[in-house]
Amino acid sequence: MLRDFSVSALVAGFVAVLVGYTSSVAIVFQAAAALGATQAQTVSWMWALGLGMGVTSAGLSLWTRKPVLTAWSTPGAALLVSAGGGVPMEQAVGAFVACAALVTLAGLTGWFARVMDRIPQALAAALLAGVLARFAFDAFLSARTALVLVLAMSCVYLVGRRAWPRYAVPAVLAAGVAVAAAQGRIDLSGVAWGWAVPVYTAPAFSLSALVGVALPLFVVTMASQNLPGVAAQRAAGYDTPVSPAIATTGLASLVLAPFGAYALNLAAITAAICMGREAHEDPRRRYVAAVCAGGFYVVLGLLGGAVVGLLAALPRELVLGVAGLALLGTIGSALAAAMKDEGSREAATITFLVTASGLTLGGVGAAFWGVVAGAAALGVARWRRGAGGAG
Repeated sequence: MLRDFSVSALVAGFVAVLVGYTSSVAIVFQAAAALGATQAQTVSWMWALGLGMGVTSAGLSLWTRKPVLTAWSTPGAALLVSAGGGVPMEQAVGAFVACAALVTLAGLTGWFARVMDRIPQALAAALLAGVLARFAFDAFLSARTALVLVLAMSCVYLVGRRAWPRYAVPAVLAAGVAVAAAQGRIDLSGVAWGWAVPVYTAPAFSLSALVGVALPLFVVTMASQNLPGVAAQRAAGYDTPVSPAIATTGLASLVLAPFGAYALNLAAITAAICMGREAHEDPRRRYVAAVCAGGFYVVLGLLGGAVVGLLAALPRELVLGVAGLALLGTIGSALAAAMKDEGSREAATITFLVTASGLTLGGVGAAFWGVVAGAAALGVARWRRGAGGAG
């Protein structure tokens, strides 16, 4: 670990955590509020989620020597906002426990890994590019409200990629903070420092919560989070053991569910930051970025309530700009891999476009429907070629 450590990996881990929290922490707070959580319980949620993500990210990355990053289920939190209304917190925690048990079972039995093995590499790469494209779009669209800030970061990125490629993203982050500070857009006065205190909620089980919360949460987490998470690993060239990783996130959720860890899963977007060249030129040393991210997750979890004020101090455009620019290389590589084979190019294009569209049907996100649409297109193309050959 010490031999493989680098400043670029440390910064990549920090950027991954920064993006992960700022992009969806508000949804997690809305989910807690929908379930009637008290302020102490909400802080406990942040403690449990931060600790769970940190320990699993660092542990899996050190064990596999690959950049394995975990995250909370953002679609799952959005689901809780709508489906959690009227559900008592005790029954919701019971649903979290049931969902975690199902995720653990999916990992231990290996059925999810078998499903992933049937997805062609071209579609996996297109799926990754589609998932990440939104962040690149948002980075450049943020120029409408912070033109000077986005232009400064973009210029530093372009120069940095040529002059010091390993430190281009750290330079972008430093430039963004400097410009935002010069504009007076960073205010730390709202940060209330203090350690988080975990609050235990005894789970209670009811049929309505199991059917209305646990099962949808399981489906959304597997289809919209774990599926693109595994696809990101494979598109980056890492043969991470899927079943143990899924089982680990399930077990961590199972232990921490009474404290507010509603669902942990493999990350895709933030993991891509740790798997790119910006983390390290040597792919074998990029796992350090995920280990560092795990450390940052643990610190933020322990700080609990201070997280909101700390993240609110940064301009939204700064976070979007850093995320989008950090992911440009990964998006380009994924698109190149997706479009390389002419026979699957059309199916990969459909996968990319459906995924990038943000389509949601039946509460299931675009990542799942992108794979479904691409697989259907690929199946029809192969059937037509087979029928033509037979004729």
